Amino acid sequence: MRATGSRSKLGYHSQYVVDGGRARVILATLVTSAAVMENSPMLDLVRWLRFRWHLRPRQATGDTTYATLENIKGLEDDGVRAYLPLPNWSRRPSFYGQERFTYVPGRDVYLCPQGQELAKRVTKHTEHAHLYQARAEVCNACPVKSSCTESRKGRTILRPFDQAYIERVRLYHETAACRSAISKRKVWVEPLFAEAKTLHGLRRFRLRGIEKVNMEGLMTAAGQNIKRLIRQRGAGSPSHSGASLAALSIRLLSSLFRPASAKQPQSFALVP
Repeated sequence: MRATGSRSKLGYHSQYVVDGGRARVILATLVTSAAVMENSPMLDLVRWLRFRWHLRPRQATGDTTYATLENIKGLEDDGVRAYLPLPNWSRRPSFYGQERFTYVPGRDVYLCPQGQELAKRVTKHTEHAHLYQARAEVCNACPVKSSCTESRKGRTILRPFDQAYIERVRLYHETAACRSAISKRKVWVEPLFAEAKTLHGLRRFRLRGIEKVNMEGLMTAAGQNIKRLIRQRGAGSPSHSGASLAALSIRLLSSLFRPASAKQPQSFALVP
């Protein structure tokens, strides 16, 4: 990986799958090379979770990075609601994004913010999308053209074959359950990464090689779960003996590894 203003260096992405309840139990963890996009393993992790623990999650929540069409479609097809914040897929940030245009299913057209139609012109099978385009004379005479497009041939929109999945997720955003899940994600996940890095040495992996760093990440996550188990068995705040046992568990797990200096980059997570 390459950080801003520095040379390339060895790095990893660490993924946690965390239960959305109060206990915030880590259900799965995976470490990948930093060359692997952090959103790529999401479907595999959720499906492994269902197979390994025989769970049937009703929803999956992650940050905007995870809201790819592939992830959304896979989750929805598996019966899991994709409570994911949608990114702005427009490649022209200075112009109107696609979300400003309204699709009319009965007529198979888009309506622009000025109420003009963009009809379907061609199907691009290599891009798995339909192309919709406004008439050139209408666009060129539009009073807000400078905010919409620079093209003299008319504004165009690409509608993926699976656009219906994105529109379904956009409807989720209007529900209190989805808004609550997206808001709680930072409370569910981010403190666990901070804990692992600050208290349990996961800022730098001690081992080398993807198999060994996965072992180290798994053992660290197991130690974090042990702490929560002790707190639960203690029926409240952990006692001094419980806290000591948790700290001892972490030290024993860490002692399995030799010190090294491979730095771990910022981690990412998803929550089923």
